[in-house]
Amino acid sequence: MIEKKDLRILKLYKVEDNKVRRLKKICPRCGRFMAEHEDRYHCGYCGYREFKQNIERRCIKEIGIQI
Repeated sequence: MIEKKDLRILKLYKVEDNKVRRLKKICPRCGRFMAEHEDRYHCGYCGYREFKQNIERRCIKEIGIQI
């Protein structure tokens, strides 16, 4: 019988066109999944934190839009 804890991993990945895609953001410091909160992403393992506002600003700078 399959245990319930083994099925939790199905929430972290999605298969599209024979390719596996991660659904959650990956920590750049330690490589584990990050928790998504309302205003930030947080890694519970190493403590790395990234605010969503900073992510939006960085993407805007890469595209070249002036604020």
